[in-house]
Amino acid sequence: MVVGQSALTNTLKSSISKGRLAHSYLFCGPRGVGKTTCARIFAKTINCTNLTSNFEACNECESCKAFNEQRSLNIHELDAASNNTVDDIRGLIDSVRIPPQIGKYSIYIIDEVHMLSQSAFNAFLKTLEEPPAHAIFILATTEKHKILPTILSRCQIYDFHRISIDDVTKQLAYIAEKENIKAELEALSIIAQKADGAMRDALSIFDQLVACTQGNITYKNVVENLNILDYDYYFKFVDHFLKGEISEVLLAFNEILNKGFDAHNFIGGISSHFRNLLVSKDEVTLSLLETGNETRETYKNQAQLCDKDFLIKALQVTNLCDLKYNESKNKRLLIELTLIRLCQLTDEKKKMN
Repeated sequence: MVVGQSALTNTLKSSISKGRLAHSYLFCGPRGVGKTTCARIFAKTINCTNLTSNFEACNECESCKAFNEQRSLNIHELDAASNNTVDDIRGLIDSVRIPPQIGKYSIYIIDEVHMLSQSAFNAFLKTLEEPPAHAIFILATTEKHKILPTILSRCQIYDFHRISIDDVTKQLAYIAEKENIKAELEALSIIAQKADGAMRDALSIFDQLVACTQGNITYKNVVENLNILDYDYYFKFVDHFLKGEISEVLLAFNEILNKGFDAHNFIGGISSHFRNLLVSKDEVTLSLLETGNETRETYKNQAQLCDKDFLIKALQVTNLCDLKYNESKNKRLLIELTLIRLCQLTDEKKKMN
């Protein structure tokens, strides 16, 4: 199943339903978003002899069974990261000439195609220009700009995008329910954020947490196991900023450092928190807030306590700190001065009034 790429998968289904298959496809996009998975499903569906009404593979015909049991002779995979020489490509070219044993097409999936050497690309180009009628090539890459223009011009190009936090969270919830794993929605949302749009990374983190928590994934143990700063920290910091409590802010920052959290990541986190508060002030932009429902309500409540001027100035202050961080010789002092400055923003507002 390919998550969060519905427009793209619908286009591929349409090409199958109309029988308008190209001889070469290029799937490109960030890592872990479903390029190789989509290529395999597409390859399986192309050779299915009994498509469903929704133009999906039936899983019952001989071609589908062979694919599911990993004994299909029609679908060939090559990892170009480790098989990138001219000899590897020549071996592929030789096998292309052989027609399929079952089904209509022989499909060749080349993963990380940008890793092919220049000479391997040139050797492959002739086959891509004049492929046999039974051959379909599906190329996958994370770096489209490294592929020769002559290769690109002969492919139908499909761009995969980062999967939204909401889509990843829903898929993890579906898996948890199917596997009888207890999981809090807020916990799954944190996993989705940590994965940064990559479903593969989200599944790896999910598996790790299932093993660590004996199948009971809570918000608390996700934060602990992934060493993530809890939302509560950022909410408390903003409360201190609004009250101008410099001492409390410095002590809270010291506590974060003592727990082993990276100071630079903290500044990035507090900047993101101010951004989230800003979008929470307006119902129109609330959809830009990618968190669980419970956390969203907390953001909305705190956003009502902050005026826009404070949030915009706070974002400017934290962004400046982020830019100066790597150049600073005393990084702790730089952040402490930034935190003090944030405490003073409310006082400045009062004096102006």
